[in-house]
Amino acid sequence: MIGSNGLLEIKCVNGIVQTSHNSSNAKSHQPITDLLHPSNLIGKIIKPNCDFLYYRAANETQLHDNPNVSLYFLKKDLHHGTKLNLHFMKTSNYGVTFLSREVANSIPFSSNKVEMENILNHFSIKQGSKECEFVKNTIGYCEGQEMKGEVKTCVTSLESMVDFATLKLGNNVEAVSTEVNKETKLQEYVIAKGVKKLGEDNKVVVCHKVNYPYAVFYCHKIDATNAYSVPMEGVDGSRVKAVAVCHTDTSQWNPKHFAFQFLKVQRGTVPICHFFTQEHVVWVSKDWPKFNLGQFKFAILESEDDDVLISK
Repeated sequence: MIGSNGLLEIKCVNGIVQTSHNSSNAKSHQPITDLLHPSNLIGKIIKPNCDFLYYRAANETQLHDNPNVSLYFLKKDLHHGTKLNLHFMKTSNYGVTFLSREVANSIPFSSNKVEMENILNHFSIKQGSKECEFVKNTIGYCEGQEMKGEVKTCVTSLESMVDFATLKLGNNVEAVSTEVNKETKLQEYVIAKGVKKLGEDNKVVVCHKVNYPYAVFYCHKIDATNAYSVPMEGVDGSRVKAVAVCHTDTSQWNPKHFAFQFLKVQRGTVPICHFFTQEHVVWVSKDWPKFNLGQFKFAILESEDDDVLISK
């Protein structure tokens, strides 16, 4: 079965996931291409937002920087006409590149004292530096306990990301990311017509890029979560094809999480949604179309290399 995210052709043959570059669709899903195959050199550390760690309380920076701006909103507002103050940045070649699975597996990724020293030496990172702090924090998040209802892993290669997504969602998956057509300043956006749910109910894996000298993503699947494609229109005429997820059960989140303080609600009381910026990848499970022709089973075979799909 094949799922295309604009960068990858993802095929499962005899239970084995195979991936290859799919340049023909890259234009329509450019954010995925930029994110998973950036041109930046290995070794540069980035610092994306970590609001996806729902067990964490809000910090002072979150509470005092742009108090009227947040990617969080209530699910009841997920409809045409809702107005929100947002800042969608257009990120080109965001971040750092993936290593191959073979290379990534050869580099330690552990908080063990000896292995941590090897990591820092490998990337020429000095003890006590900000880069050192980022590396230690990221590994700490990755080794931390899962929240109830959450299954997580940190992936250090593209192959590992695909493996995790297909393990949790099945072999037929699609990867999507927010698409921004141009850089804009903070402004008012309105949700346009055309909001639609992506994939099947409660079959969503989200992968967040985290701070590390090469591409590492914190991937997790959380119960009672659905993904949506949300077209947005800015007051300056700019358009964003945003990806949002909605959590219908937030009872396990930290009661002091930023979302609750910004939205002025208590955890576990109302469904909460949030948009993703471009440095996040959302994987959804997709149903193959089924053709009902009486008692016959209908097979699709496009070429010798494609899988045969038989409806039941």
